[in-house]
Amino acid sequence: MPAANAISHTDEINARILAVSEDRIAGFVRDPMGEIARGCGLPVDLVVERIRAMLQAGTIRRVRQTLMATDLAPGALVAWEVGPEQLDAAFDFMFREDPFSGHVVVRSTETPTSGSQYRLWTTLKVPQGFSMRKHADYLRDRVGAKHYRLMPAKGIFALGVGHTRRKTIEPGSKADAVAEMHTVRQVELSELDWRVLMALKRDLDPEEIGGNIWESRAREADLPLPVFYEVAESLNERKVIGRFSTFLEHVKPTATGERVTRFNALFHWAVPAGREIEAGREVGRHHILTHCYWREGGPEFNHVNIMAVAHGTDRELVRAHKAAIDGHLLAMGMPFSYTNVFWGGRSEIKPSEIAPQAYAAWCRGRGLEPEGMRE
Repeated sequence: MPAANAISHTDEINARILAVSEDRIAGFVRDPMGEIARGCGLPVDLVVERIRAMLQAGTIRRVRQTLMATDLAPGALVAWEVGPEQLDAAFDFMFREDPFSGHVVVRSTETPTSGSQYRLWTTLKVPQGFSMRKHADYLRDRVGAKHYRLMPAKGIFALGVGHTRRKTIEPGSKADAVAEMHTVRQVELSELDWRVLMALKRDLDPEEIGGNIWESRAREADLPLPVFYEVAESLNERKVIGRFSTFLEHVKPTATGERVTRFNALFHWAVPAGREIEAGREVGRHHILTHCYWREGGPEFNHVNIMAVAHGTDRELVRAHKAAIDGHLLAMGMPFSYTNVFWGGRSEIKPSEIAPQAYAAWCRGRGLEPEGMRE
């Protein structure tokens, strides 16, 4: 095993690398390792060596090009009401057996409240042409859930999981300008686009990480490298490419016994109807947040419409961040009729599959007729 400092996320060199590599490389770039090296001021060979070592040790759980998947496949945050006796089995099925469920988290509130019976939370993406409601109905029946609530994103105000650089953020720290809202829309792709996208998004193996990172993926797509670049850059211009990211194992202990975070909090606010964009732009500017969305929680969740996620190693500090955001909303004249925190417990994260052909194959493997799962 490499020396502990080579694989620890708290090592000074690794922390410098991760502060850039987690979520600072926006869009598609031809030389992501070079961009990370320039961003953190370290030699590219050292950056490659350390990222490889952390990936092999499990400190980094995956390295990949992310996509704006909500624009490529209909998606939603889903809250599931599952009885306590079915909860663990339902969690395992969503994580292990459903490639279209991404984040799978067991959540709880500190006191009983509207919606606190919904313990299992997942993100769901269903490829274009297929029905998210039919897929959710299948999952409900398969795991024995009593009810579920689909909450598609109407707008995205923050999206970028950079745990390393957020460790020292003070409560109330926010951008000088309000967050811009990314409006969720469906983007149609050609067969060539999908070929490049499927090769682009798959997790990188340690031996692929280096100076010519996309050469093997161009071969996989059966395209000359210049054509692969041209299509990837076209996808980037159409704003369906997210970031090049190194994702830390932020819930479980790493090989060095460290935890990147301990607490995962889903914040809820119910702001006046018609002011969701205004509120989301104010909430989303706060640096601590990894996600911020406009979603409709409906009566099950006291008509919550702004949701955000923050992570931390100290529960009281996470609460202080929430209080600072509450105070900012009130100070700028944004009332909210309800707010709450749903704390995360058991958690697993994987990229959701978004390819239509993968969905059809999954259906056949489950004894489902793909055509019967269409809208």
